[in-house]
Amino acid sequence: MKNAIIKERPTRLWVGVVLLAVFGVMMPANVAAADASSNASATNASANAAATNAGIDFNIRFFDRRIYYAESDPIKIQVTITNNSPFTYRFKLADERVFSINFDVRTVSNRQLEPADVLVRKRTQYQQIFFREIAVEAGESFSFVEDLRDYVKINQAGSFVVQARVYPELYRFGTDAAVSGVPVPLESKRLSLSIWPPLATTAEGIPLEMDVATGAVLVRERLAPDQVVDYMITARQKSQWEKFYLYLDLESMLRRDAARQRRWLNESEEGRKRMTDQYRQELKNPTTDGISVIPTSYEIQETKYNNFGGTVTVLQKFKNPSFTELKRYTYDLRFKDNVWVIAGYSVTNLGTE
Repeated sequence: MKNAIIKERPTRLWVGVVLLAVFGVMMPANVAAADASSNASATNASANAAATNAGIDFNIRFFDRRIYYAESDPIKIQVTITNNSPFTYRFKLADERVFSINFDVRTVSNRQLEPADVLVRKRTQYQQIFFREIAVEAGESFSFVEDLRDYVKINQAGSFVVQARVYPELYRFGTDAAVSGVPVPLESKRLSLSIWPPLATTAEGIPLEMDVATGAVLVRERLAPDQVVDYMITARQKSQWEKFYLYLDLESMLRRDAARQRRWLNESEEGRKRMTDQYRQELKNPTTDGISVIPTSYEIQETKYNNFGGTVTVLQKFKNPSFTELKRYTYDLRFKDNVWVIAGYSVTNLGTE
């Protein structure tokens, strides 16, 4: 499946107080008084909308599936529209995505969660809505990522069911129903979501990680620098991601890159948090010399440290079909919150054997 070659046309739409009816709590009198002729038109509109959406698949999945906590980290959902029809599929995508997509989150007892405050605010103010026209050719897909917490208040632990709707002609009153000339929204399949209680914290207020396999709280222990590195590499060999991240100072690691450092200094607190989350995700796609590449075997050769920082040198071997690569990793550690954490690393290629 190819990614869509997007054809965009910037334009805008005025949206006013009619959007106060966004959650179905208001209905204009003229709609309530619709006659049989209007019902017939709605039936035809529904049939036409079904024909328009024929062959169009709309799916949602977790962008970075992990443990999610109440009132905590973003819950990123990847939205994908795939055109399996023989024709070009066109729809409008608003710059403010709340006018293009909506999420319905319910408990196992079918109780709908309340909309997020930011969603209500955006949809009820009088404003210009800028959008682009997206063209998805036959056999292509178009995707984007949204934070579920921007749409729904998720402040309690439990099991939930998530469903999304995309509005080809933008979100406005009546688009959930069959309205003449307005395509009905695309609906996704339901996605199961588990929310854990808020993270426990240390006495210093530092959040504790959770072991995905057992649900046990992972606590940073006062390990020696070489033990920290050994713990990290072993966790990566076993694909235990939460343990792998436990002793990584992600903020310090990403700021070692000059370009990222400049961007970091210009970002807000929220933007810096997004940068850290993105870097965390990048580590799951290891490069040739990345810290998350899995070695076949390794040997800790040298450890040096004082009261503030240190280095651990590790010989790592990476087996290929016809040879074995040798690389020397030098990990930089610092003493932070009474524990040793990895703040950076460098790699030296030593050839093959």
